[in-house]
Amino acid sequence: MSALVSRIGPPQPAAGTTRRRFLSTCSSSACALCAGLCAGPLRSAPQPAAARAEKARVRLVFSHPAPGVQGWPNVGYDFEGRKQELAARLGSACPNIEFLVPSVPRTADDVARILAADSEVDGYLLYLLGLPASPIGALPASGRPVVVVNDLYGGGIGTMRGPRVALVSSSDFDDVAQAARAFDHLRRLRSSILLDVVERAPAEAKAIEETFGTKVQVVPAAELSAAYERADGAESRKSAAAWIRAADRVVEPSEEEIGKSGRMYVAMRNLLAERGAQGIAIDCLTLFYGGKMPAYPCLGFFQLNNDGAVGACEADLQSAVTMLAMTYATGRPGYISDPVIDTAKNQVVYAHCVAPTRVFGPRGPANPFHIRDHSEDRKGASIRSLMPVGHVVTSLKFVPSQKTVVMHTAKTVANIDDDKACRTKLAAQIADPQKMLEGWSLGWHRVTVYGDYRNRVRTLSALLGFKVVEEG
Repeated sequence: MSALVSRIGPPQPAAGTTRRRFLSTCSSSACALCAGLCAGPLRSAPQPAAARAEKARVRLVFSHPAPGVQGWPNVGYDFEGRKQELAARLGSACPNIEFLVPSVPRTADDVARILAADSEVDGYLLYLLGLPASPIGALPASGRPVVVVNDLYGGGIGTMRGPRVALVSSSDFDDVAQAARAFDHLRRLRSSILLDVVERAPAEAKAIEETFGTKVQVVPAAELSAAYERADGAESRKSAAAWIRAADRVVEPSEEEIGKSGRMYVAMRNLLAERGAQGIAIDCLTLFYGGKMPAYPCLGFFQLNNDGAVGACEADLQSAVTMLAMTYATGRPGYISDPVIDTAKNQVVYAHCVAPTRVFGPRGPANPFHIRDHSEDRKGASIRSLMPVGHVVTSLKFVPSQKTVVMHTAKTVANIDDDKACRTKLAAQIADPQKMLEGWSLGWHRVTVYGDYRNRVRTLSALLGFKVVEEG
């Protein structure tokens, strides 16, 4: 690494070393190594464990009249053939879900027997196939997670209400399959572990375990420091070299500082692997300012998030579990930020010193980035990610203690280059910034994911029993 990093020279606030200058000096073998390291996750040491629980178990329930009864869709409709078709398509589209033997309740007692026998299922997929419907109101009213699907012209979906009910009424079968997959995402959340490195009582840990089922393990700062000390030096240098080669520009941080970040990344990665965890949140500002952490975790978080795990700033467990939930639901990383609203431009600017560069997932294309120091104190190393523009993004945060999720969408328009505040500043266009400004609630942080995922958020929220607040 030293031969490459030596080209950075002294920190230059206004300029830096471009990726072109770095790569022009690489030998062909070094460039091949760079391409291998930067094309995807760094995989040469233990990785965060995948939350691969057993399949979610979902009872498939159909509601329709007896054969020969006049009604919707029509008398003589082939309900049996339609049920077989739907069951086969669901099984193919949702390989991580075990659909239990379908039930067709005819009476309220039938529904009661289904509920009594299914204490261990993860939820129900209730298909409304025809009218007059079966007396099934007790199922959505039970308080168990239920996805209710209106097979178009098959039922009155407006009557299907309950505390944990998600509704689907669409001619696109993929909308049904996507809603059903939420049962798998929730099962994975219940099988996941988040590490929280703090020297204080962790906020939201109990509420997260009660609502998502995700376990929160508190890690003392001393344990992270010990992991840092025993982190493999060669692995640390390899990570740092890969980041430098991939960066379009290295501005302030020295070789030594980037090496510290590489060591912190290896330490975090090892802790995740040792504890079987899928994400880590660190009270980074407090611990670094207090001399209890030897390096900022920003570059390590950037790598973890690129690789499909979760690295969350400031011990923000709300954002951490939001990132984890959205990674399971979309396959894409979340980006924690402190949004700044600019009413003059109808924009919201998502600002932070950590951001992924593989916003479309671990195997998606990587956008350019700069390695900078941390903005507030001009120390350490962090990331300025130049994220793609022209895309719809969904920004949200689950607040477990309030059983609420706040959410908005916007369209990315620019990467702001301003020395004030955090290094990454992604600007996005919004319709009514004043409304967003006046209605902002439940903390500053939001988690931004590339894509319009409002329906997936609504489905997860409904099955969790969360209220959805759309802002802006």
